[in-house]
Amino acid sequence: MKNPVAYQNKDIISKVFGESMRNKSFRAYRMDIPEIVEILPTNLPAVEANEMRLDNLFRLKDGTIVIVDYESTYSYADKIKYLNYVARTTKRYGLSEKQNQPVRMIVIYTGSIRRGTTRADVDMGCLQFTVEEVFLSDLDAQEIETRFQRKIHSGEILSDEEQMQFIILPLVHKTKEEMQDCIVRCFEMVKKIDSPEIQRFLLSGLIVFTDKVIRREDSERIKRWIEMTKVGRLFEEEKQKAVQEAIKKEKADKKKALQRASADKERALQKAAAERKQELLDEKISIARKFLMDGIPVDSILKCIDGLDRAEIEALK
Repeated sequence: MKNPVAYQNKDIISKVFGESMRNKSFRAYRMDIPEIVEILPTNLPAVEANEMRLDNLFRLKDGTIVIVDYESTYSYADKIKYLNYVARTTKRYGLSEKQNQPVRMIVIYTGSIRRGTTRADVDMGCLQFTVEEVFLSDLDAQEIETRFQRKIHSGEILSDEEQMQFIILPLVHKTKEEMQDCIVRCFEMVKKIDSPEIQRFLLSGLIVFTDKVIRREDSERIKRWIEMTKVGRLFEEEKQKAVQEAIKKEKADKKKALQRASADKERALQKAAAERKQELLDEKISIARKFLMDGIPVDSILKCIDGLDRAEIEALK
């Protein structure tokens, strides 16, 4: 999937994200590994003219280096890519010169990949290589989102583990469109959190972890929110509220105008009907008067003209 977020913009957000990532862990994704103590640069220059960039690179509390990649599709050939990640990370940070320096390659599969449909190991005889796999399809996206909505609505603080689940929640879904829609809902949830620190972590995490699927316009909206001061956010909220109220007022005014137009039309129809009724009555009275002048009896006139009674005809004499 093509990354819609410019790398230089991602670097800025990654710095914001990295400040809050320390002391958190991947236990929220059902992996028993130590807490993160440092986020390392993810660009891995090579001798070739290109530059390799992986998704995330962490140093854990026990000194382990962890490479994390996110995949929405599975290909056995990706193992070559992961081997390159490990080799270049080892070279970049001089890990081959250190004894007992473990490096772990973790692949997090989005909700479109099911457990049992992939292969974690590579055996080339001279080389055995195993990646650690995480399947977000094991998680219940609806249950997690409902729980977060309930907690945030009631003003409860999300735990560190819940925050880690929150930033990968869109990736639990199966399709790109579902992921993108979930990002928008997550953004709306985060805006209701009182803590600026938690807001920054969750929003920057959303951008970093979903950079392969997030729509550019959603990424820009979230980045603007992160960059705004508290006063700026309040101003933005008031502006959005004013816009919504203006739209609501416009709809209400339009509804009233339609109601007035409908009432005016009804009155006009009633008036026209009354006028027509009176015209018909006047015509009947005129005919009855003529019949009387011609000497036609009242009983005969009653048989010829509907809508007039005897008293009305007698009154015309």
